[in-house]
Amino acid sequence: MLRKFLRTLQPLVSVRYRAAGGGGAFEQNCKTKEQQLTEVLKRALPGITYVSVEDISGGCGAMFEISVEAKEFAGLSRVKQHRLVTDSLKNEIAEMHGIRIHTTPPQQ
Repeated sequence: MLRKFLRTLQPLVSVRYRAAGGGGAFEQNCKTKEQQLTEVLKRALPGITYVSVEDISGGCGAMFEISVEAKEFAGLSRVKQHRLVTDSLKNEIAEMHGIRIHTTPPQQ
């Protein structure tokens, strides 16, 4: 009898959770992750003149596209530029499914 009563309450609990903003924290977490990645990059590469971090996984935070323009990239091959970025984000990349990196030295 208790199980039957709990089953009748289950739909109400789900509706209440969604109404209270159950997905809101999820969306805030993705924005926080983008900001976190940006801050890590700015600390690791102080010569950054432009940085853009975008969640391209549909909001779940599994895949990001990162564009960076930094003075540290001047004279380096694209592979070495990407290595600087991936080394800076080593801990964060371990939690991701994938990452797209675009790098350029600053325009003169």
